[in-house]
Amino acid sequence: MNLKVADDLKGRREFLRAVFPAGVLICFGGPLLTLAQEKEKAKPSVQPLAMKHKFLIDANATFEDMFNFAYRDSFIPLMLVLAKAGGREKFVEILKKGASEAATLGIQNAAKSLPKRDLAAFVTPLKNPDHFWKHVLTFSIVEDSPKAFEVKVTECLWAKTFRGMNAADIGFATICFPDYATAAAFSPKLKMIRSKTLMQGHDCCNHRYVMEG
Repeated sequence: MNLKVADDLKGRREFLRAVFPAGVLICFGGPLLTLAQEKEKAKPSVQPLAMKHKFLIDANATFEDMFNFAYRDSFIPLMLVLAKAGGREKFVEILKKGASEAATLGIQNAAKSLPKRDLAAFVTPLKNPDHFWKHVLTFSIVEDSPKAFEVKVTECLWAKTFRGMNAADIGFATICFPDYATAAAFSPKLKMIRSKTLMQGHDCCNHRYVMEG
């Protein structure tokens, strides 16, 4: 298979896996979900590309195209309608709770296949981002020690998409807020500390993970 086509197809699969875990999208929990599926992805396809069903053919779309399709044109408009009907502030709080619960279940299931639930295991996907994460986030590692790991995110396609639709509060509730639940679900000793997010209009996201005890 042509290497570019193979890489693009992998990117589409990564996008779909990351965009729809339990009905929500998790920012830094997503890499762990995809990490748990490495064995599945590594299996060779029994069916040649030419024989695949049309639903499985490469969409030939950019990452921004896919985010616009998934969020700008469908998910966000629906959320805005529901928020208007039930009261936006109350609705956002419901989203935070629901997204956190979904993130907890997703990470607990994904982490079952990991031999250890230490800081090194949690940050491995962040230190070695795959095709998908390289194209939807821009971040640098600020600290990498046995007890703490910190990244600084300066570009985020989720923040750009939700803020562009005046839905930053909904984006924060569904994308950013569950990061706390993700860390706690991975290990009771793992704590996430963060004071800024691009989604809320800050200059960066400062995710810091500390393994206590």
